[in-house]
Amino acid sequence: MTDVAAPIREIHVAVAVIIRDGRVLIARRPDHTHQGGLLEFPGGKVEPGETVQQALVREIAEETALAVPEASLEPVIGIRHDYGDKRVFLDVWRTTEAAGEAIGCEGQPIAWLSPEELQDDQFPAANRPIIRALRLPSLLAITGTITTVDGGVASLQAALAHQERSLIVLRAPELASDAYRELAQQALPVCRSAGTGLIVHGAPARFADTPGAAGLHLPWREAAKLVSRPVPSQVWLGVSCHSAAQLAHAVEIGADYANLGPVQATATHPGAEGIGWDAFRELTATAIIPVFGLGGLNPEHIVRARKEGGQGVAGIRFWWPQD
Repeated sequence: MTDVAAPIREIHVAVAVIIRDGRVLIARRPDHTHQGGLLEFPGGKVEPGETVQQALVREIAEETALAVPEASLEPVIGIRHDYGDKRVFLDVWRTTEAAGEAIGCEGQPIAWLSPEELQDDQFPAANRPIIRALRLPSLLAITGTITTVDGGVASLQAALAHQERSLIVLRAPELASDAYRELAQQALPVCRSAGTGLIVHGAPARFADTPGAAGLHLPWREAAKLVSRPVPSQVWLGVSCHSAAQLAHAVEIGADYANLGPVQATATHPGAEGIGWDAFRELTATAIIPVFGLGGLNPEHIVRARKEGGQGVAGIRFWWPQD
């Protein structure tokens, strides 16, 4: 007889992102525990018979003395992490309605930190996608049709004057490489003055050509060529995806987020049939990075995208000046 390996167990862990005045509550793990000394978000195992929301209400009260209304909890991201001898499913939810004064009820140091203060190397590796989700916006703006450098800069100025954006993806497939380089270089100071991060779109060379860019967004045709992350860890890397295999590849090359779609039929791609919200939910559940829904969506769809496990919505028409 051959020995049959015992199935690896998966532990369901509820994780709380508690936000107050723009800051997030974190705690430091005791030195004697697994990964001791690292920072973590409050939470704990979901007990048999509990929903994840019930587990969070209980764990937050036990660990921090805060009272959280169950109905205030909203999904953030689900992360499966394999430790070899066990698998952990981090089921991450957020709330802005925790009441009371936070204390470390189990003797753990606690603090309120801004998302920008959360450093990867201070957290367990499995927590790092949570940091990405907290830093990313719920709306990822993408530029619309740009046929000339001057016209693109003017449209960008008009769009940012009308609506503030923390991040934009500068997509201009109509432009040749030299023209795109000029556009990106002129767009950078426009974005800086608006407090906006500029993510260039295309091959990795475009990021190298644009010092000061906030990151790189790879079309799938470019991401498919790569076996590793092409940009530094301190900037954003996004990938446009259309399947579970493409999402898995985005994770393999170190992407911080992905755009997935089209979710619904869209005027910018009239021949593409939308995958629908059910498929979006199923595909997003396979990813361990934040995923934006793309295609036929607008700000009114943010709540639906989050309900289905997404980060939010990416798109063009809800913010870019229309002809």
